[in-house]
Amino acid sequence: MEILLEEFYQTDLMLEKYHDRKVMLDASSYQIVGISQSGKTALVKHYLLGLKKSSYLYIDCSDIRIDIAQLNITLASFCNRNRIDTLVLDNYTPEISFVNVSQLIITSELHHNIEFLTLLQLYPLDYEEFLAYEHKYDSSALNHFFQLGGLPIMHTIQSDRRNIFLQKVLQRVLTDIEFEIIIFCAKMISQKLSAFSIYERLKAHRKISKDKLYYSFELLKSKNYIHLLEKFEHTRATKKVYLCDIALKPALSIEKNFARLFENMIYLELLKSKTECYYDDGIDFYLPKRDTVILCKPFADERRLFKKIESIEAFLFTHSITKVTAISMNKEGRLSHPLAEVEIVPFDIWALGD
Repeated sequence: MEILLEEFYQTDLMLEKYHDRKVMLDASSYQIVGISQSGKTALVKHYLLGLKKSSYLYIDCSDIRIDIAQLNITLASFCNRNRIDTLVLDNYTPEISFVNVSQLIITSELHHNIEFLTLLQLYPLDYEEFLAYEHKYDSSALNHFFQLGGLPIMHTIQSDRRNIFLQKVLQRVLTDIEFEIIIFCAKMISQKLSAFSIYERLKAHRKISKDKLYYSFELLKSKNYIHLLEKFEHTRATKKVYLCDIALKPALSIEKNFARLFENMIYLELLKSKTECYYDDGIDFYLPKRDTVILCKPFADERRLFKKIESIEAFLFTHSITKVTAISMNKEGRLSHPLAEVEIVPFDIWALGD
């Protein structure tokens, strides 16, 4: 292991053109958690390249040449001998023992309960971060976002290879059962879905235990490949399911439903901005701390929108809603309503202004 550690220490880190994220690293110790291809490695390398080369050691723990038992024996002495201040364990696995360094940074898909590390949850790009990759900001940017999604690497993948690339990424990092579950979730995005309903559907064509499926479903949630949204004040009601990135929908399913994909995209913006939200009957998103209801209407029509608002007036009145925002693809305007301010806002303006 000494020879391999020396190779890691001497190797120059390489990083393609880096676009700043909304999260940054400082001298603290971190646990960076995120799905595969969310940008964890690029974030770490960008930080390391600002340090003196001799002061850090970067180890990609997925390297098959690593013998973990030997690594645990030799790592501490290697760091002491070379005066390593910053140790990075990319793709960390719990079998690796920590050593005493000034700064420790680990990355993984799963959150590990390590109290002395600051947790940093890294999601795929939100729309504002995505725009940094665009050569110019015009009406084509939103269409590019729908095509590419929020994984930074997708900007380097040719258009005819994107779906296959995403499929292979997921097959590499997920178990067979997890992969089948996420395919089913892709067909059901923005709809109510339970682990039991997935079990009932999958058991028809493969042998699977309920416990194994429930465990895999929870693991997908823990790793943030899927997200579940609660119904307001009904924690036991069936939750709505959303994918971690909108590009996964066309990569995993041939079923088309632009409205549901649009709703998934809006949910991810709310998630990344840490906005508390719920769904309710006839209501896409309710933001209780803002007394706001969000309706996802990509192709908003004032007449139909007014009828929609009439159908949820009881909810607006009961919860003292002061604002209804209908998010559209490109239309904007206002409606007059006695209970709440009703505004139609294009997605790009909403996402950048929020």
